[in-house]
Amino acid sequence: MSRVKPLKSGAAEPPPRSHGMNMPAVKGEGKQAVKKGRKEGGKEGSGARTPHPRAAARGRWRRCPRSPRGRWGSFAGASAMSLPPEKASELKQIIHQQLLKMDVHGRIREVLAETIREELAPEHQQLSTEDLIRALRQRGIIDDVMKELKFVADVNGMERTSAPKPSTHFVDREPPVLKKTNIDPTRRYLYLQVLGGKAFLDHLQEPEPLPGQICSTFTLCLHFRNQRFRSKPVPCACEPDFQDGFLLEIHKDSLGDGSKMVDATTMLSICDPVHMVLIKTDTFGETTLVASYFLEWRSVLAAESGITNVAVELLGVGTESKVSVGVLNIRLEMYPPLNKTLSSDITSTQFTLERQKTAEKERLFLVYAKQWWREYLQIRPTHNARLVKIFAQDENGVNRPVCSFVRPLRAGRLLDTPRQAARFVSVLGHERAPVIGGGGGKQEQWCTLLAFLGRNKGDCEDHANLLCSLLLGFGLEAFVCVGTKAKGVPHTWVMTCGSDGTITFWESLTGHRYIHRPINPDDPPLAEQPKPLYPYRTIGCIFNHEKFFGNCQPSDAVEVCVFDLHDESKWKPMSGEAIKSVCAPGATSSVPPFPPLCASTVDAAVTSNEMEVQLRILVSEHRKDLGFSTVWDDQLSYLLSQALAAYELERTTGVSAGNEEFQDAVRRAVPDGHTFKGFPIHFVHRNARRVFATCLRSPFCEEIICCRGDQVRLAVRVRVFAYPESACAVWIMFACKYRSVL
Repeated sequence: MSRVKPLKSGAAEPPPRSHGMNMPAVKGEGKQAVKKGRKEGGKEGSGARTPHPRAAARGRWRRCPRSPRGRWGSFAGASAMSLPPEKASELKQIIHQQLLKMDVHGRIREVLAETIREELAPEHQQLSTEDLIRALRQRGIIDDVMKELKFVADVNGMERTSAPKPSTHFVDREPPVLKKTNIDPTRRYLYLQVLGGKAFLDHLQEPEPLPGQICSTFTLCLHFRNQRFRSKPVPCACEPDFQDGFLLEIHKDSLGDGSKMVDATTMLSICDPVHMVLIKTDTFGETTLVASYFLEWRSVLAAESGITNVAVELLGVGTESKVSVGVLNIRLEMYPPLNKTLSSDITSTQFTLERQKTAEKERLFLVYAKQWWREYLQIRPTHNARLVKIFAQDENGVNRPVCSFVRPLRAGRLLDTPRQAARFVSVLGHERAPVIGGGGGKQEQWCTLLAFLGRNKGDCEDHANLLCSLLLGFGLEAFVCVGTKAKGVPHTWVMTCGSDGTITFWESLTGHRYIHRPINPDDPPLAEQPKPLYPYRTIGCIFNHEKFFGNCQPSDAVEVCVFDLHDESKWKPMSGEAIKSVCAPGATSSVPPFPPLCASTVDAAVTSNEMEVQLRILVSEHRKDLGFSTVWDDQLSYLLSQALAAYELERTTGVSAGNEEFQDAVRRAVPDGHTFKGFPIHFVHRNARRVFATCLRSPFCEEIICCRGDQVRLAVRVRVFAYPESACAVWIMFACKYRSVL
């Protein structure tokens, strides 16, 4: 009889709960493994750090001493000899990725072993390169590689010596054709060219990347008046080879003027800077914020030829905000050329007036904030210990009012519901700002939205600001809450106030929602009180783009707080006019505009398929090292998809569905007398080696991967869910079925 069987009552088993969500499960030995496995996944998915993936996988990748891996590198380099440097680097990357994707190194090892065993005469002591190349050509491996590199391979007819590639939808292999863009002749454009960099001294000793070698890269992100751009990645170097151009449209927001050509005088009044963010991506795909700079582009209005060259010195971020990290050479050009340029005296006078106006507004707000704080302390001296945050430092070390970090943000067609927005924010990576030295202190750094989105990860404040902005865009009354979690750890989260008075807390790092029901401390001791499910302990203040409230209730414990924001005896408000003077869009030149969200560039089906192939290879190699054979069950792998889809649906909507169908499908797929075990896990990155290293640390997953017994069949399914900004929720399930012999 099968070890996977229905309950005696015939009803579907109630799904186990873990981290506030239901999960399709199957009764049998696998139930406990599935349930505990999800706890393991929760840690990784919520931003837990994993050990170095290369260290975890060390010893599982073998290389034959005579493997012609270097020959392939020489081939790549020779092919790129006559190309420009940037094209050569791109070709090397394509070849290297294709070799990894086709597992060419593994196939070469097999051919090498077979050739030595069968084709060489006993008197031969060495295998020449010609012998190996001839053997590879006879088996069609070289032809396969060349076809793939030309993007004309027949995916269905390709022969694989490694694990079979799971089926997916058709993918057009034809390279995209670059088309000319029509430029509106009635509009004015700023053509911004980045012509290389210099003095990036942190990379002074950076070696020249070898052919096909993956190296660290720089990427430049730009935002100007609701337009976003991203440069091609260039290898990190002391003089990075940036050679990119961006066409920025300069338009007017006033009604009826959108189709008119702006003149120099009108453009001088447009004070929006070009926000530039430099991101470094290492060889493992980890991103780091290097610099954030606001470029004043209007100097080109005074250039006689309509062209000006600017050397931009980039400063570091956080604790290194006063340290130079490098210089970018930038060329600015107006298109069409200006009929009449402005004098340099006019532009410099305009810049001076704007700086004076901004400084005066900020000075007046600072005077008001000090007065508000004195009044707040007079209410109760213990208020001095509460987390009431009026100003915060951005990545450049500039103090800004916290209300300027939030603004209503509409996601267009990219997000449909507030809960989907919460899910999107939760799959962005969580990483605290780095701290130099010990002491356990937390570095103060609230990133601008472009810096946060550019590297796709940030601290809890960045997540809360983005989620609050999205909820405001969806028409909700949302606030960012500043307080503490357990053990007094500072934390920020989001709160919404319903029209019926319902208070809902939104945890931006997980997407979980909690209804707040305050405890009445005046109730008799025997009265039943609501038990809070949220992790928050204290709350000092709440704010959004228009309002700021300081908590002046006798206790700042969240469980007893009453969120009647109209009662000034409980919440002390700031002047809305004072906040608007420095935080409204365009109020001051020091508040950067909010960039729009960008659609994902990730093909979810293709990425799922590629990760699945890589995981199959890793599992097969790992079992081979242990002396086990590996047989994959494609049908069982396919059945796991419905469970992964149900997990993501529940994380997004809080609704569990599909449990009964999944259980029934697995029962039919597992023969009588066999046992099924499954292990689902969640990630927010797409690095297959890191995934495998994390899974091996779980005893439940290792038990499945290293399963031994009679008629063992393995299955793995990867499901990538793409969100805006190329953020991804990655669900993976390992499973096995085997005949029970005990």
